Amino acid sequence: MAEGAVQAVFSVLLLHTLSQHGARVSEIRTKPNFIIILADDIGWGDLDDNRPHKTTNNTPNLHLMAQQGLRLTDFHSPASMCTPSRAAILTGRYGLRNGVTRNFAVNSVAGLPLSEVTFPQLLQTAGYYTAMIGKWHLGHSGPYSPTRRGFDYYLGVPYSNDMGCTDTPGYDLPPCLPCDSLRTQLVRLKRSASGGCYSRVGLPLIENGSVVEQPLDLRALTEQYRSAALRIIRSARERGQPYLLYIATAHMHVPLAPPASPEVSPYAASLQELDGLIGAVKAASDGDDTLIWFTGDNGPWEQKCQYAGSVGPFTGRWQTSRGGGSAKRTTWEGGHRVPTVAYWPGKIPENTISSALLSGMDIFPTVLSLAGVTPPSDRRYDGIDATAVLLHGEQTGRQFLFHPNSGAAGKNGDLQAARSGKYKAFYLTGASEACGGGTGTPQLHDPPLIFDLDRDEAEETPLETGTPEYRAVAERISRTREQLLWDIATDPSASAADYDTDASAAPCCDPWRPVCRCRDLA
Repeated sequence: MAEGAVQAVFSVLLLHTLSQHGARVSEIRTKPNFIIILADDIGWGDLDDNRPHKTTNNTPNLHLMAQQGLRLTDFHSPASMCTPSRAAILTGRYGLRNGVTRNFAVNSVAGLPLSEVTFPQLLQTAGYYTAMIGKWHLGHSGPYSPTRRGFDYYLGVPYSNDMGCTDTPGYDLPPCLPCDSLRTQLVRLKRSASGGCYSRVGLPLIENGSVVEQPLDLRALTEQYRSAALRIIRSARERGQPYLLYIATAHMHVPLAPPASPEVSPYAASLQELDGLIGAVKAASDGDDTLIWFTGDNGPWEQKCQYAGSVGPFTGRWQTSRGGGSAKRTTWEGGHRVPTVAYWPGKIPENTISSALLSGMDIFPTVLSLAGVTPPSDRRYDGIDATAVLLHGEQTGRQFLFHPNSGAAGKNGDLQAARSGKYKAFYLTGASEACGGGTGTPQLHDPPLIFDLDRDEAEETPLETGTPEYRAVAERISRTREQLLWDIATDPSASAADYDTDASAAPCCDPWRPVCRCRDLA
């Protein structure tokens, strides 16, 4: 071939390659950003907009997001306990599928099964910069850490903020003794008397794979999270790269470390601090093509009394009248109905409300759909794509939603309650601690208790079992529940979590000290 012809062919190939590269760059740059904010142990009634007759103004930034976006009033965490809820959100699968049905511990050797695929992993593969700030609680050792499960960057605590002691002044409310090597044995002896304080390991702050502070200062944590979030948003914008930022806050989990405020209660002050963090993130991302999705991992920890949030009208009176709790750990509405707001300027219609029945598991397929990413076809999912609800005002979400036991009566992960439209059925109740210490008697229900939530949001008076209405609902829910359980039992992609523990697995920058620390005590 003549030299000129060769050059011509080469030029065509080069232009084609460059155009293809440009198309890929253009495609990446036009993908939306995602900020998922997950509050810890927050009550449905903690959002001012969910209780319009409240006179408080604890969540002005969330109020503005709701006014400029969408408030989802029938949105549920996938479980009513930290770890199972987070695993289901990241995988789009019930705990009986992903293997995670209870919390991991400080000395857990494993975490979310490595056979599971998270939506951050899929976005990362699709060219997204993925970052996480906050509470992980899905395994902190080796391949189970956040930077091995789909995140390019991580800053946060590996588990709940009560699973390790902190420095002077120590935990704030309820009070726990600080990490002090001279008092370590005293703390251990008084563990039950001091409200569940954990003293064996200092609470660590981890950046990527390294412990950078241990024990951390809870009072400074929010500012560290805010600075990191703003830095991530700014740097991704400068690179022109789409990003996923997952912020799992310490708020509103006990112990609280509120900013000093004599005018408001410690819980309200902590809630205001959370709202301020959300406002800073919103302001930093405004002007970008960014969906912000705020929700909670489960309902309030009611056994902590004045340090717990509000369930609003979802009080679970059938249970509370018989003793025991009806919020966190339970399948009552207060345990898993969580405040949720979605905000996306120019995409989500302003000042809208949807009563569509949705779950945190639906974040997985919705985010992937909006990013144009197809999930692996080798596994079964339980989340649904809620794009039509978010963007087009659709009021219909799920036909059915099942709620697993998360630490109350029965086996962890068992699907003990179910929603079908306005109806809710319970197969097992009881055995969750309330403020004051009562747990209620575990009770099997065959036939199930069924409530009409439109008429009875407090879940006080179940339907009469002999009525045609009851029989039709019970048959419909029972049939669907059995189909789901069979589908899970025959799912070849179902995983099993390793809950083994070993003292050496605890994150610790100085394992030779009684209380692990980063700086010298001498």
